[in-house]
Amino acid sequence: METRLSEHQPADKEMTPVQVEGVRKSSRKVLAPKRLRYSPAALPPPVRRKPNIEDLQREEEDSSVAENSGMEVTNGEGLSAYELERLENIRQNQAFLSAINLFQASEELKQSSAKRQPSQRGLTSRSHAEIKEVLPPRKSLRLQNKQAEVLTLPPEPRGTSVIRQALQLKKPAGPLSMTPVNMAEGSKLPPQLLKLCSDVSPQERRDELNLSEYCSSLRKMTISEEKVAKVVKDRIFSAAFHPSSTSLLMAAGDKWGKVGLWSLGGDWGDDGVLLFEPHTRPVGCLAFSRAHPAQLLSLSYDGSMRCMDMEKTVFDEVYDIKDGLKTFDFLSHDCLTLVVGDWYGNVAMVDRRTPGTSHESLHSLDPKVLRCVSVHPLQQQYFAVAVSKEVNIYDSRSLKKSKSQPVCQLRGHSLSISSCYFSPCTGDRVVTSCMDNHIRIFDTSALTSEAPLLTSIRHNMQTGRWLSKLSAVWDPKQENCLMVGSVSQPRNVQVFHESGRSLHIFKDDKHLNTVLSVTAFHPCRKAFLGGNASGRLHIFSD
Repeated sequence: METRLSEHQPADKEMTPVQVEGVRKSSRKVLAPKRLRYSPAALPPPVRRKPNIEDLQREEEDSSVAENSGMEVTNGEGLSAYELERLENIRQNQAFLSAINLFQASEELKQSSAKRQPSQRGLTSRSHAEIKEVLPPRKSLRLQNKQAEVLTLPPEPRGTSVIRQALQLKKPAGPLSMTPVNMAEGSKLPPQLLKLCSDVSPQERRDELNLSEYCSSLRKMTISEEKVAKVVKDRIFSAAFHPSSTSLLMAAGDKWGKVGLWSLGGDWGDDGVLLFEPHTRPVGCLAFSRAHPAQLLSLSYDGSMRCMDMEKTVFDEVYDIKDGLKTFDFLSHDCLTLVVGDWYGNVAMVDRRTPGTSHESLHSLDPKVLRCVSVHPLQQQYFAVAVSKEVNIYDSRSLKKSKSQPVCQLRGHSLSISSCYFSPCTGDRVVTSCMDNHIRIFDTSALTSEAPLLTSIRHNMQTGRWLSKLSAVWDPKQENCLMVGSVSQPRNVQVFHESGRSLHIFKDDKHLNTVLSVTAFHPCRKAFLGGNASGRLHIFSD
């Protein structure tokens, strides 16, 4: 037995058995339990590797735990060499992270990437809360010892017939009452609204600013929380400024035929917002009458065109077809004659003085879609039409029912054109926005058979299916400057000179966090609006 015990004695001096006290001994002679004590000198040196961010963060947490628990980190009493080395690594890593300000940068990144809440001004969910009918509680017929009702299933819909029937619904013919849907039933329009719309003094033509003065005026235009409001329920398709010089009044049309009016600083409706329902499909075009500022004309994809008359408090019918109206513009200074375009490549000449809702003449210009029309500001017999991949300028005096010959053509586009507009004062320029990611400016001062291209500005126009198309628009106060929204980050709106030079970029990290697809300048004040896909208008003004 003694020989066997001697065989089990450890040969390595580094590992020695230690007798454990307090262990109950057996009556038989057996080996006492042993605990091996490792010598630090016998351990291989630890392999140091370059710490990554996760290791640094983990060591930082361990250090904070050690500090909170009252551990003695500075003195090494009761700590092994490995723990001392680990604490030294934590101290060095903390010093390194503090030197490069990583913790501060991390907090700033979290704050900047936090989702910002959109503006709660304007329309809210409470404005459109419908009173739900209180139904009696449902009870089991079996528990009431009653026979179950025999119901027959309705016929299954075929294809998209249900969707088509819903899309074909239109408002009833005839004038519609101007009843705001976001106010209590029976409410009347505020009298201040009519006074505001009618108070328009004639503005004298001012001399244009030079570029340095114009850029300085742009830098003074800012946005604040009060200048953002939800004006319509859904995506904005069109928007316009009222020509009043005393206050800011805006109109916007959305995807489902609603038209909203917003008076900045108004005390009626929802933060100055009034909502109406004159149409059932997207409102593709809006414009205030320059001769009668109390009238707002709106056109919808449902085939109806109406005039909001604030003096009569009705939506009068102006023009009506089955469906597919897209755009319009005024053909005269009194705003009584119009050129109206539809999705099927037709333009109609409409005279509002003629009784009924029909056109004076209808002309087929292109077998494909027609997207925009724009009338020359001085020679109003000429109008530009964006069809397919080119823009044609026609003379309204020589139009035929089909195959009309254009007076001038604007070529060079490789994809579909979303908009085209004459310059607001002289009509010597036409700006086009094309899906090939270019904004082009043509010289139309001579109206030759083919207008020469002056400038091509590369700009990302790919908005996708959920945003309205971007369109470059002129500043009516500055003949040679234009504005367009942007899909780049951070969200912004850009102003260009006709030479292609970028003059100013409007952006605001706090109040502008969305793509403003629909933009428009105020006709006489230093202000512009931008509409987004959630029905909100953003106003920049001095």
